[in-house]
Parts: sequence; C-alpha cells; structure tokens
Amino acid sequence: MRLTGEGIWGWPPNRENARKVLRRAVELGVNLIDTADAYGPETNELLIAEALHPYPKDLVIATKGGNTRPGSDQWVPNGRPEYLKQCVDKSLRRLKLERIDLYQLHRIDPNVPVEESLDALKKVRDAGKIRHIGLSEVSPEEIERARKIVPIVSVQNRYNIMDRRWENTLSYCERQGLGFMPWAPIGGNKGLSGSALDKAAKDHRITVIQLGLAWLLHRSPVMLPIPGTSSIAHLEENMAAARANLSPQEWQSIDALAQRAS
Repeated sequence: MRLTGEGIWGWPPNRENARKVLRRAVELGVNLIDTADAYGPETNELLIAEALHPYPKDLVIATKGGNTRPGSDQWVPNGRPEYLKQCVDKSLRRLKLERIDLYQLHRIDPNVPVEESLDALKKVRDAGKIRHIGLSEVSPEEIERARKIVPIVSVQNRYNIMDRRWENTLSYCERQGLGFMPWAPIGGNKGLSGSALDKAAKDHRITVIQLGLAWLLHRSPVMLPIPGTSSIAHLEENMAAARANLSPQEWQSIDALAQRAS
C-alpha cells in the first residue's frame, strides 16, 4: 500500500525506486505480497507486475477487491456481485496472473448481504480464477457467516502490539487454523515511536519497529505480518525483526508494558 502516491493515490513519486523495493523484498525471502485494486487505485497491482513478473514459483500475490476510491484518502465499499466479478478479472489482467492465490473481500458492504458478495467470489473460485478467499476487518460472527457460503482461509484486520481491538478475531483464527494478517502491524501512520516501548527496544538493541514486528511473530503461529514501506532501508529493518531473540520472560514483561500503555 505504501508504494503509491500521497493519500494512497496514483503512482509513487519514484516509480523505479518502488520497483527496487519489490525486487529487494523477494531477494530477502519475502514470499507473500499483499496488495489491493484500491491501492492507487490499480497502480499498485500494475507496479508489482512491472517489477516481478514472471513471478518466482513460491511467491504468493494476495490482492483484494470490494473497496472503491472516489478520491485521495477516500474509501467506499462496493460488494455487489457483478462488480466483484469484474474486480477479479481486472486484477488478473493487471497482475498478469492466470489465477490469484488469495483474493480477499476488502470490506463487507453494509448495503449488500455478505452472502451475495461471497457467492460471487465462490463462483469465480469455482471457475478457477482464484484459489483461496479471505476477509478483511471482520468479527468472528462475520467469519462464521461467511464460512457458510465458502471456505475462508485468512483474515486481515488492524492489529499491533498497541492496538488489540481485534483480539477476539485473532483468537478465533487460532482455534480454526485461519491465517491472520495484521494490517498496520507497526502502528500505521502513527507508528510505535514515542511509546512506552522505546526503552524496551533500546534495551534489546533493536528498533521499536523491529520490536513490534517480532512481538507479532511471537504472539501467534497463525500471524502473518504485512508491514508496508517505500524504502529499501526500512524493508531491510523490517525483515531483520525475524531474527530478534527474546526469552519468554522478556516477552511477558514487554507485553505487560504495552498493555499498560495502550
């Protein structure tokens, strides 16, 4: 999402740098890239294909549809069945894919029964255009409702060490064996800097961003953080978080510190 213009709108200011970020991610071992037709809109999917197609065999491109963009920083759900079918076809063309491995309903449209939206995606899946279906920003009850229509493999909700509003959804995913992809894993626009975690990160000789990502990886076996960046330096910083080595007792004290501060 960060490889776009200001307001998640249009092309990134430095298109070649954005392509370099994507290529470097793959070099570092990233094997899942999360995007959406709403990022740009459309430009992010085009950029991924420009940088990485033909794709490595083990790279999963996950995209989303069902959220329209009337303007910069504006997001309006559209879960109409015909619209979603068009979204899938257009994403396939932009990404230069024959099948999308993970297609996520970007938001449930309050004006369209979710059963209708998901039935459309089920038909597209049955046609071989997508492999798996995921949801975004949903409660356990909404996941249960969705699973009556089609199998769901993943959920993408806002979640990080300082913002655990969707803890119940994460717990549900753990019980049911669904992947949980936290968006804003390092705090989104606000970030984590200036929080009570700064000293804890310094004590362990890592950055607060690395601490936040390492905590997510420690928190749950179904966790799949998707930090966004437009910088190779930040990308490399993010990836290094996987090497953070803290004891269970250290994590326990950091967890308590974060909960007191949030």
